[in-house]
Amino acid sequence: MADSHSHRIETRAVHAGQQPDPSTGAVIPPVYLTSTYVQQGVGEHQGYEYSRTDNPTRRALEAQLASLEAGSHGIAFASGMAAISTMLQTLDAGDHVICVNDVYGGTWRLFSQVLPRHASLSFTFLSLQDLAELEEAIRPSTRLVWVETPTNPQLNVIDIPAVAAITAGRGIRLAVDNTFATPVLQQPLTLGADVVVHSLTKYLGGHSDVVGGALVTSDDELAADLRFLQNAVGAIPGPMDCWLVSRGIKTLPLRMERHGANAAALAGMLAERDDVEQVIYPGRADHPHHELAMRQMSSGGGMLSFVPAGGVERARAIVEGTTIFRLAESLGGVESLIELPGAMTHLTLEGSELAVAPELVRISAGIEHVDDLLADLAAALDAAPVQATAGAG
Repeated sequence: MADSHSHRIETRAVHAGQQPDPSTGAVIPPVYLTSTYVQQGVGEHQGYEYSRTDNPTRRALEAQLASLEAGSHGIAFASGMAAISTMLQTLDAGDHVICVNDVYGGTWRLFSQVLPRHASLSFTFLSLQDLAELEEAIRPSTRLVWVETPTNPQLNVIDIPAVAAITAGRGIRLAVDNTFATPVLQQPLTLGADVVVHSLTKYLGGHSDVVGGALVTSDDELAADLRFLQNAVGAIPGPMDCWLVSRGIKTLPLRMERHGANAAALAGMLAERDDVEQVIYPGRADHPHHELAMRQMSSGGGMLSFVPAGGVERARAIVEGTTIFRLAESLGGVESLIELPGAMTHLTLEGSELAVAPELVRISAGIEHVDDLLADLAAALDAAPVQATAGAG
């Protein structure tokens, strides 16, 4: 099947970059576990010289990623943070970056503690809800606006076309971390972004068995720079990692349907309970950015957060009291995960102005039967009554 953006995403997820092996006819492209390639003569080869520079398994994944995000170039990395770090290495010393202030803790750590020291970059963190505030924050040295939408873990939604209208034509690139939504629900390049960022570890891999990252763009100049850095810095995924992500992508559209349906059901159950103070899910009409989310995304997605009554001690008891939900960091796998971001994934923000409320609970809804998930979470809530935990600690 010829790869084309005109095919629907369910078809592209299965076929893009996945041509049968020409030597055997194998339907699934093989894993090329090699570090180097024989040359017929000096500089005469079949397109591959050394696997840090390029590898057929990685190339297949990168074609798949580009197709899913309606982009021209996919570039894969060893982790989501490696992808983010490489994107920031396209900047020059003294450049200024504007970043959404509800951002993944690892991104904040890189932006606030590493790059200002080693790369002489400066950062401004904004909610990106107030576009006038964004306009005012732009400096002559601003070269990048960094967006997550929905954000992690507050699930705020940022208006990608509105931000793109501000950055366009000003020498400012717009990067959108699309890890939460995935290309099934949202395609930022079609909304005006210059580059899309993914932690492949999450929904695209989908099975909690691989770590990876990616950048996707249709900007030829940026892609060439990123390819150079991918090779020069060497933060590449191994071929087996690429193969695992590629396999996971084939079922991504199907999985996202179940993730979203389960998350919506869990959010509905939580909203009906008197012992839950707040439910945060973009697919619900009571979410402050619901209208934008439904305009920009095709569903509310598989992530939700909530604040139980009773404070942080009760929240801790709840996340430690489930049996189907696993208490673990990360997200986007087939299994449901639950955590306290303030003490786990976003601990690095503790004590900063961007700190996450310690009682906030984040859920990654898996693909288990929804009735089992509802019963498990309800049992954990019931086992930690508000009266027994209020004032504890």
